[in-house]
Amino acid sequence: MSRPDTDDYAAIFLHDTPMIDTRAPAEFLKGAFPHTVSLPLMTDSERAKVGTCYKQEGQQKAIELGHQLVSGKLKEERIQRWLEFAHAHPDGYLYCWRGGLRSQIVQQWLQQAGCDYPRIKGGYKALRRFLIDTQERIVSNTRFRILAGRTGCAKTDLLTAVPGSIDLEGLAHHRGSTFGKRPAGQPSQIDFENRLAIALLRQNHKYPGASILLEDESRLIGRCALPETLRRCMAEAPLIIVERTLEQRVEHSFRNYILSKLAEWQQAKGTEEGFTAFAEDLTTSLFKIRRRLGGLRYQQLNALLEQALKQQQQGDDSLHREWIRILLRDYYDPMYDYQLSQKQGQVEFRGTTEDIQEYLLTH
Repeated sequence: MSRPDTDDYAAIFLHDTPMIDTRAPAEFLKGAFPHTVSLPLMTDSERAKVGTCYKQEGQQKAIELGHQLVSGKLKEERIQRWLEFAHAHPDGYLYCWRGGLRSQIVQQWLQQAGCDYPRIKGGYKALRRFLIDTQERIVSNTRFRILAGRTGCAKTDLLTAVPGSIDLEGLAHHRGSTFGKRPAGQPSQIDFENRLAIALLRQNHKYPGASILLEDESRLIGRCALPETLRRCMAEAPLIIVERTLEQRVEHSFRNYILSKLAEWQQAKGTEEGFTAFAEDLTTSLFKIRRRLGGLRYQQLNALLEQALKQQQQGDDSLHREWIRILLRDYYDPMYDYQLSQKQGQVEFRGTTEDIQEYLLTH
């Protein structure tokens, strides 16, 4: 029995429903959804030709050209890829830009191949509109609490360990600071917004009426921008402040920004090339804040970093802790203390990681 086309967008995102995106690759790269694969009806160049024909000669001629461009062996290959996805994901759907001609053609060709596969009504545009509206609704009607604390307090670890939280840095695939770049890169702005809206939808569905815990972030997480409505709510939300010693923060930063970061780079590029990329990542990140550090302090830290990288290549990575300690104490801490001084009236609770976990379970 064939499944009907759907416009139950909430169920699509709550259940991680697999989907075929039949739009052109360039459209997919600009923005798509999790659990979606790009299996286009037409390539970018084919779509451009059809678009030009549509403008010059009208819809019917454009449709005829599209069928000429995607025919024979090429058509068979694309149908085969759609069939493989449909058989692997019998609970899935397909969509195009507006739920129009492209997804209808793909659905028809699949039917002719013996496979009834349903479409998303309204296509990508309707799914995207649903997420934008959902985000605005939830942000406007939800109480947020903000997990704050000096750099290196392992806020993200705490955040992901408690229910009712959303890891914004995880969604942006970035560690949040100047040194937060990750080898795999970041999602597009639209992809980040889609992921955020889905996370809000799920929290609201699982814990209706409950507050949502977010980490204290600036407007940009790497190059992903937080929606302005959410930023305003976060700026006014009460703070839960994590407190850890300087040495605990040095150790966490060392594990996060040295050990984990190097492992990611080497996994992406191999041992030697990965170490080179890792070293360039750190030196470039430090260079970006040279003006705020001041000339002498930047030179001091850069010299320590270079020496630490040389020793690390020889098997001793311990020297990294020294420049990390100075950077936390003399750069990040004063900046954080100033920012917090502007928000004293918003502090709801402060304590160790254990204190905060216990507090959040009862409040």
